Amino acid sequence: MAADASLIRKTATEVHGLLQSEEVSPLDLLDSLEARIAEVDGAVNALPTLCFERARDNAKVIMEKPVAERGALAGMPVAIKDLSPVAGVRTTWGSPIYSDFVPERSDCMVEILEDNDAVVYAKANTPEFGAGANTFNEVFGATVNPWDTSKSCAGSSGGSAVALATGQAWLASGSDLGGSLRNPASFCSIVGFRPSPGRVAAGPSGPGCFPPDLLSIPGQPFGVSGPMARNVPDVALMLDSMVGHHRADSISLPQARESYVDAVAARKLPRKVAFSRDFGVTPVHPEVAEICEAAAKRFEELGCIVEEAHPDFTDIQDIFQTWRAMSFYVSKKQLLDNQRDKLKPEVIWNIERAAELTVDDFARVELARGRYLARAAAFFDDYDLLLSPATIVPPYPVEQRFVAELGDHKFDNYVEWLSIAYAITLTGYPAVSVPAGFTHDALPVGLQLVGGPRGEADLLSAANLYEELTGFADLVPLDPRAPKA
Repeated sequence: MAADASLIRKTATEVHGLLQSEEVSPLDLLDSLEARIAEVDGAVNALPTLCFERARDNAKVIMEKPVAERGALAGMPVAIKDLSPVAGVRTTWGSPIYSDFVPERSDCMVEILEDNDAVVYAKANTPEFGAGANTFNEVFGATVNPWDTSKSCAGSSGGSAVALATGQAWLASGSDLGGSLRNPASFCSIVGFRPSPGRVAAGPSGPGCFPPDLLSIPGQPFGVSGPMARNVPDVALMLDSMVGHHRADSISLPQARESYVDAVAARKLPRKVAFSRDFGVTPVHPEVAEICEAAAKRFEELGCIVEEAHPDFTDIQDIFQTWRAMSFYVSKKQLLDNQRDKLKPEVIWNIERAAELTVDDFARVELARGRYLARAAAFFDDYDLLLSPATIVPPYPVEQRFVAELGDHKFDNYVEWLSIAYAITLTGYPAVSVPAGFTHDALPVGLQLVGGPRGEADLLSAANLYEELTGFADLVPLDPRAPKA
């Protein structure tokens, strides 16, 4: 059949149902996506690398199987963030150093998705090595916000978020260390879900996955891969096909007995919800704080107790900044030594900062992290859910590399403005950004919902109930909007 533009407006869950009933085929979906990308991506630059020939070859293999014998995604197309290698497809990490790299094998997460009959058709743009929450790089340029194309889409999963918001994807992958699933979801009015470490396997699946001079560290407890979609049920659909143990990732977990789609359908409400405007660690734009507080109070309409509270996160900067610097040093010191001229300043700063650290610094932050985790666990003994702004500002001009100051506060470095997100990263708890509303300039604002330990199922259920109440998920996909005159 010819490309069907009406399919673009459907949810992933609706499209998945059409695949299972054989009313459409995976090839039909690829035709529709290819036409939509040709129509709108020139205005936003979300999906710079396409692999439709590979996708159609894989779709034809899936179509040879009876529907009942197909994997869980049954041929659903999926866009993959350009930090995750896909076998045979150009993978750049947003870096000119790897602008021509083509991996022999895929990342663990991609292998699991394709084992579940996902069809990969595109790579989504990302900042260099995912560093910095504004999606631009020297290979492909900047990805812009479809709600106002003069604005940033945040990052580092910005290409995925924009592809979803503009109807160039039904499902997309992202990754998150300092908020990279949650920040672009907030800026683009879609849903970004950060699972617990180990829930989604990630990292090199074998030789040929990563270039020899770029290290990936499987088994680390902070950076995770996760799903992005236009609504919560679609995120659950994708998460079901991302989870599971992979032998190359030592902390990856077996698939849970209950599916996340079923958890959403169970409609389980949290009993007691906490809201914080700032976690006590960061300034927040007043309009963002007001929008998120109003959104949080809507849980009262669902019958929940909502109180102002948050764990003690006061030592967040020392813990996170020290650990992040060590991670950059381990994985990219060789690049600094040999190809410094091709690295952006923020990456260089992160690597060099670790050279000043000592074993005593490492011991200090590890002990502090233990106390941090204990305080967070005690907090969730009393509360089922913790809410906050997902980001501290509305979308800002795309030419601005990062948020350097807010009000009278000047941030110490290019990632400190993300504190409200990485405060949760350090707990290891699952979190999701869902749309909270819009500023007076009609720019999206996201609400962060945090579940308790290994609390993905209950978190998705609560997020879905909130989403149904607000109706914000019905506002995408949209055609890219030029800035107002």
